[in-house]
Amino acid sequence: MNATKAQVKFCEPFFRVQGILKEMTVGEHYRPDVVAQDSSSKPDDAAETAKSNSRLVEALADSSIFREYQRAFGEATGMPLTLRAVEGWQLAHQGSQHQNGFCALMSKENHSCAACLRMQQRVCDGVNGVPCTLRCSYGINESAVGVKIGKEIVAYLQTGQVFFKVPKPEQTNRVLNQIKALGLKVDRQEAAQQYNETPVVQPVEYQATIRLLQFFADQLGALANQILLQQKDSEPAQITRARQYIEANSHEDLSLAIVARQAGMSSFYFCKMFRKVTGIHFSRYVSCVRVEKAKNLLLNPNYRVSEIAFEIGFQSLTHFNRIFKTLAGQSPTEYRRHFSLNPGAKK
Repeated sequence: MNATKAQVKFCEPFFRVQGILKEMTVGEHYRPDVVAQDSSSKPDDAAETAKSNSRLVEALADSSIFREYQRAFGEATGMPLTLRAVEGWQLAHQGSQHQNGFCALMSKENHSCAACLRMQQRVCDGVNGVPCTLRCSYGINESAVGVKIGKEIVAYLQTGQVFFKVPKPEQTNRVLNQIKALGLKVDRQEAAQQYNETPVVQPVEYQATIRLLQFFADQLGALANQILLQQKDSEPAQITRARQYIEANSHEDLSLAIVARQAGMSSFYFCKMFRKVTGIHFSRYVSCVRVEKAKNLLLNPNYRVSEIAFEIGFQSLTHFNRIFKTLAGQSPTEYRRHFSLNPGAKK
């Protein structure tokens, strides 16, 4: 990799961030259905703050500046780049075209998937004012850079999945023996091929890349603050009240009329205003809230899928499965299989 040309290429988008911040209007650079709420909350409202931060990070991840930088970064370095919420508990780089082939292979196995999740969490936990880089048990390096609003980290930029030097045959054999000892159902030949095709980056070049990511993280922090200010100033109090009511009562039968009454508006005007502010229909918004709650519950092996469906407000398991797959891209069972920390979780 030509470090100078590559770094200039994926640096270009962030030089334009200040202009974008000045030109932004509500809903222009992020999906209104995931727009952040006011991040200020009472000390005993940690759960609501976590949800708000999660929405904020989704808005950042969908902004044009991040998507452009992510694309340029991948093309220039061959490495994946993911923006993850602090409270997020999912594998980074899942589905990325630049995801390491060996890591993608390992993520299909529950036991290895859980180990990768723990590793990525350790990398993020290691961010203490400066970026953190750690090496996993297979010898592959991962890094995380904090995105802050003020002094608070609200998200992490994650990249890596590279070697700092070409693995020797004995290292590859040791990894294959690790896989065998764990009882993972992975083709040995394919695993060896994918492992040895892992990109190799010189440490000096890699650290220069991470420093540039820190600059970009600072710009994302400014963008995040701008989004929060816009949301605070733009969302009518009635809609804020309605969304809070939906969050608190999503397990109940929520009709448009009931929520409109809570917002102090007629059903007709509420429907129109809700769509204008959030960008999606009322019923879809309720489904999104329920599916997000379902995702968290699916990580708990003590819940059956049918129990989760009724607990979050669906009256039919079939309807729940259909809505979940539409919004999450996979069935509840498939989601649990990929992200549950317990291979023996009930389906």
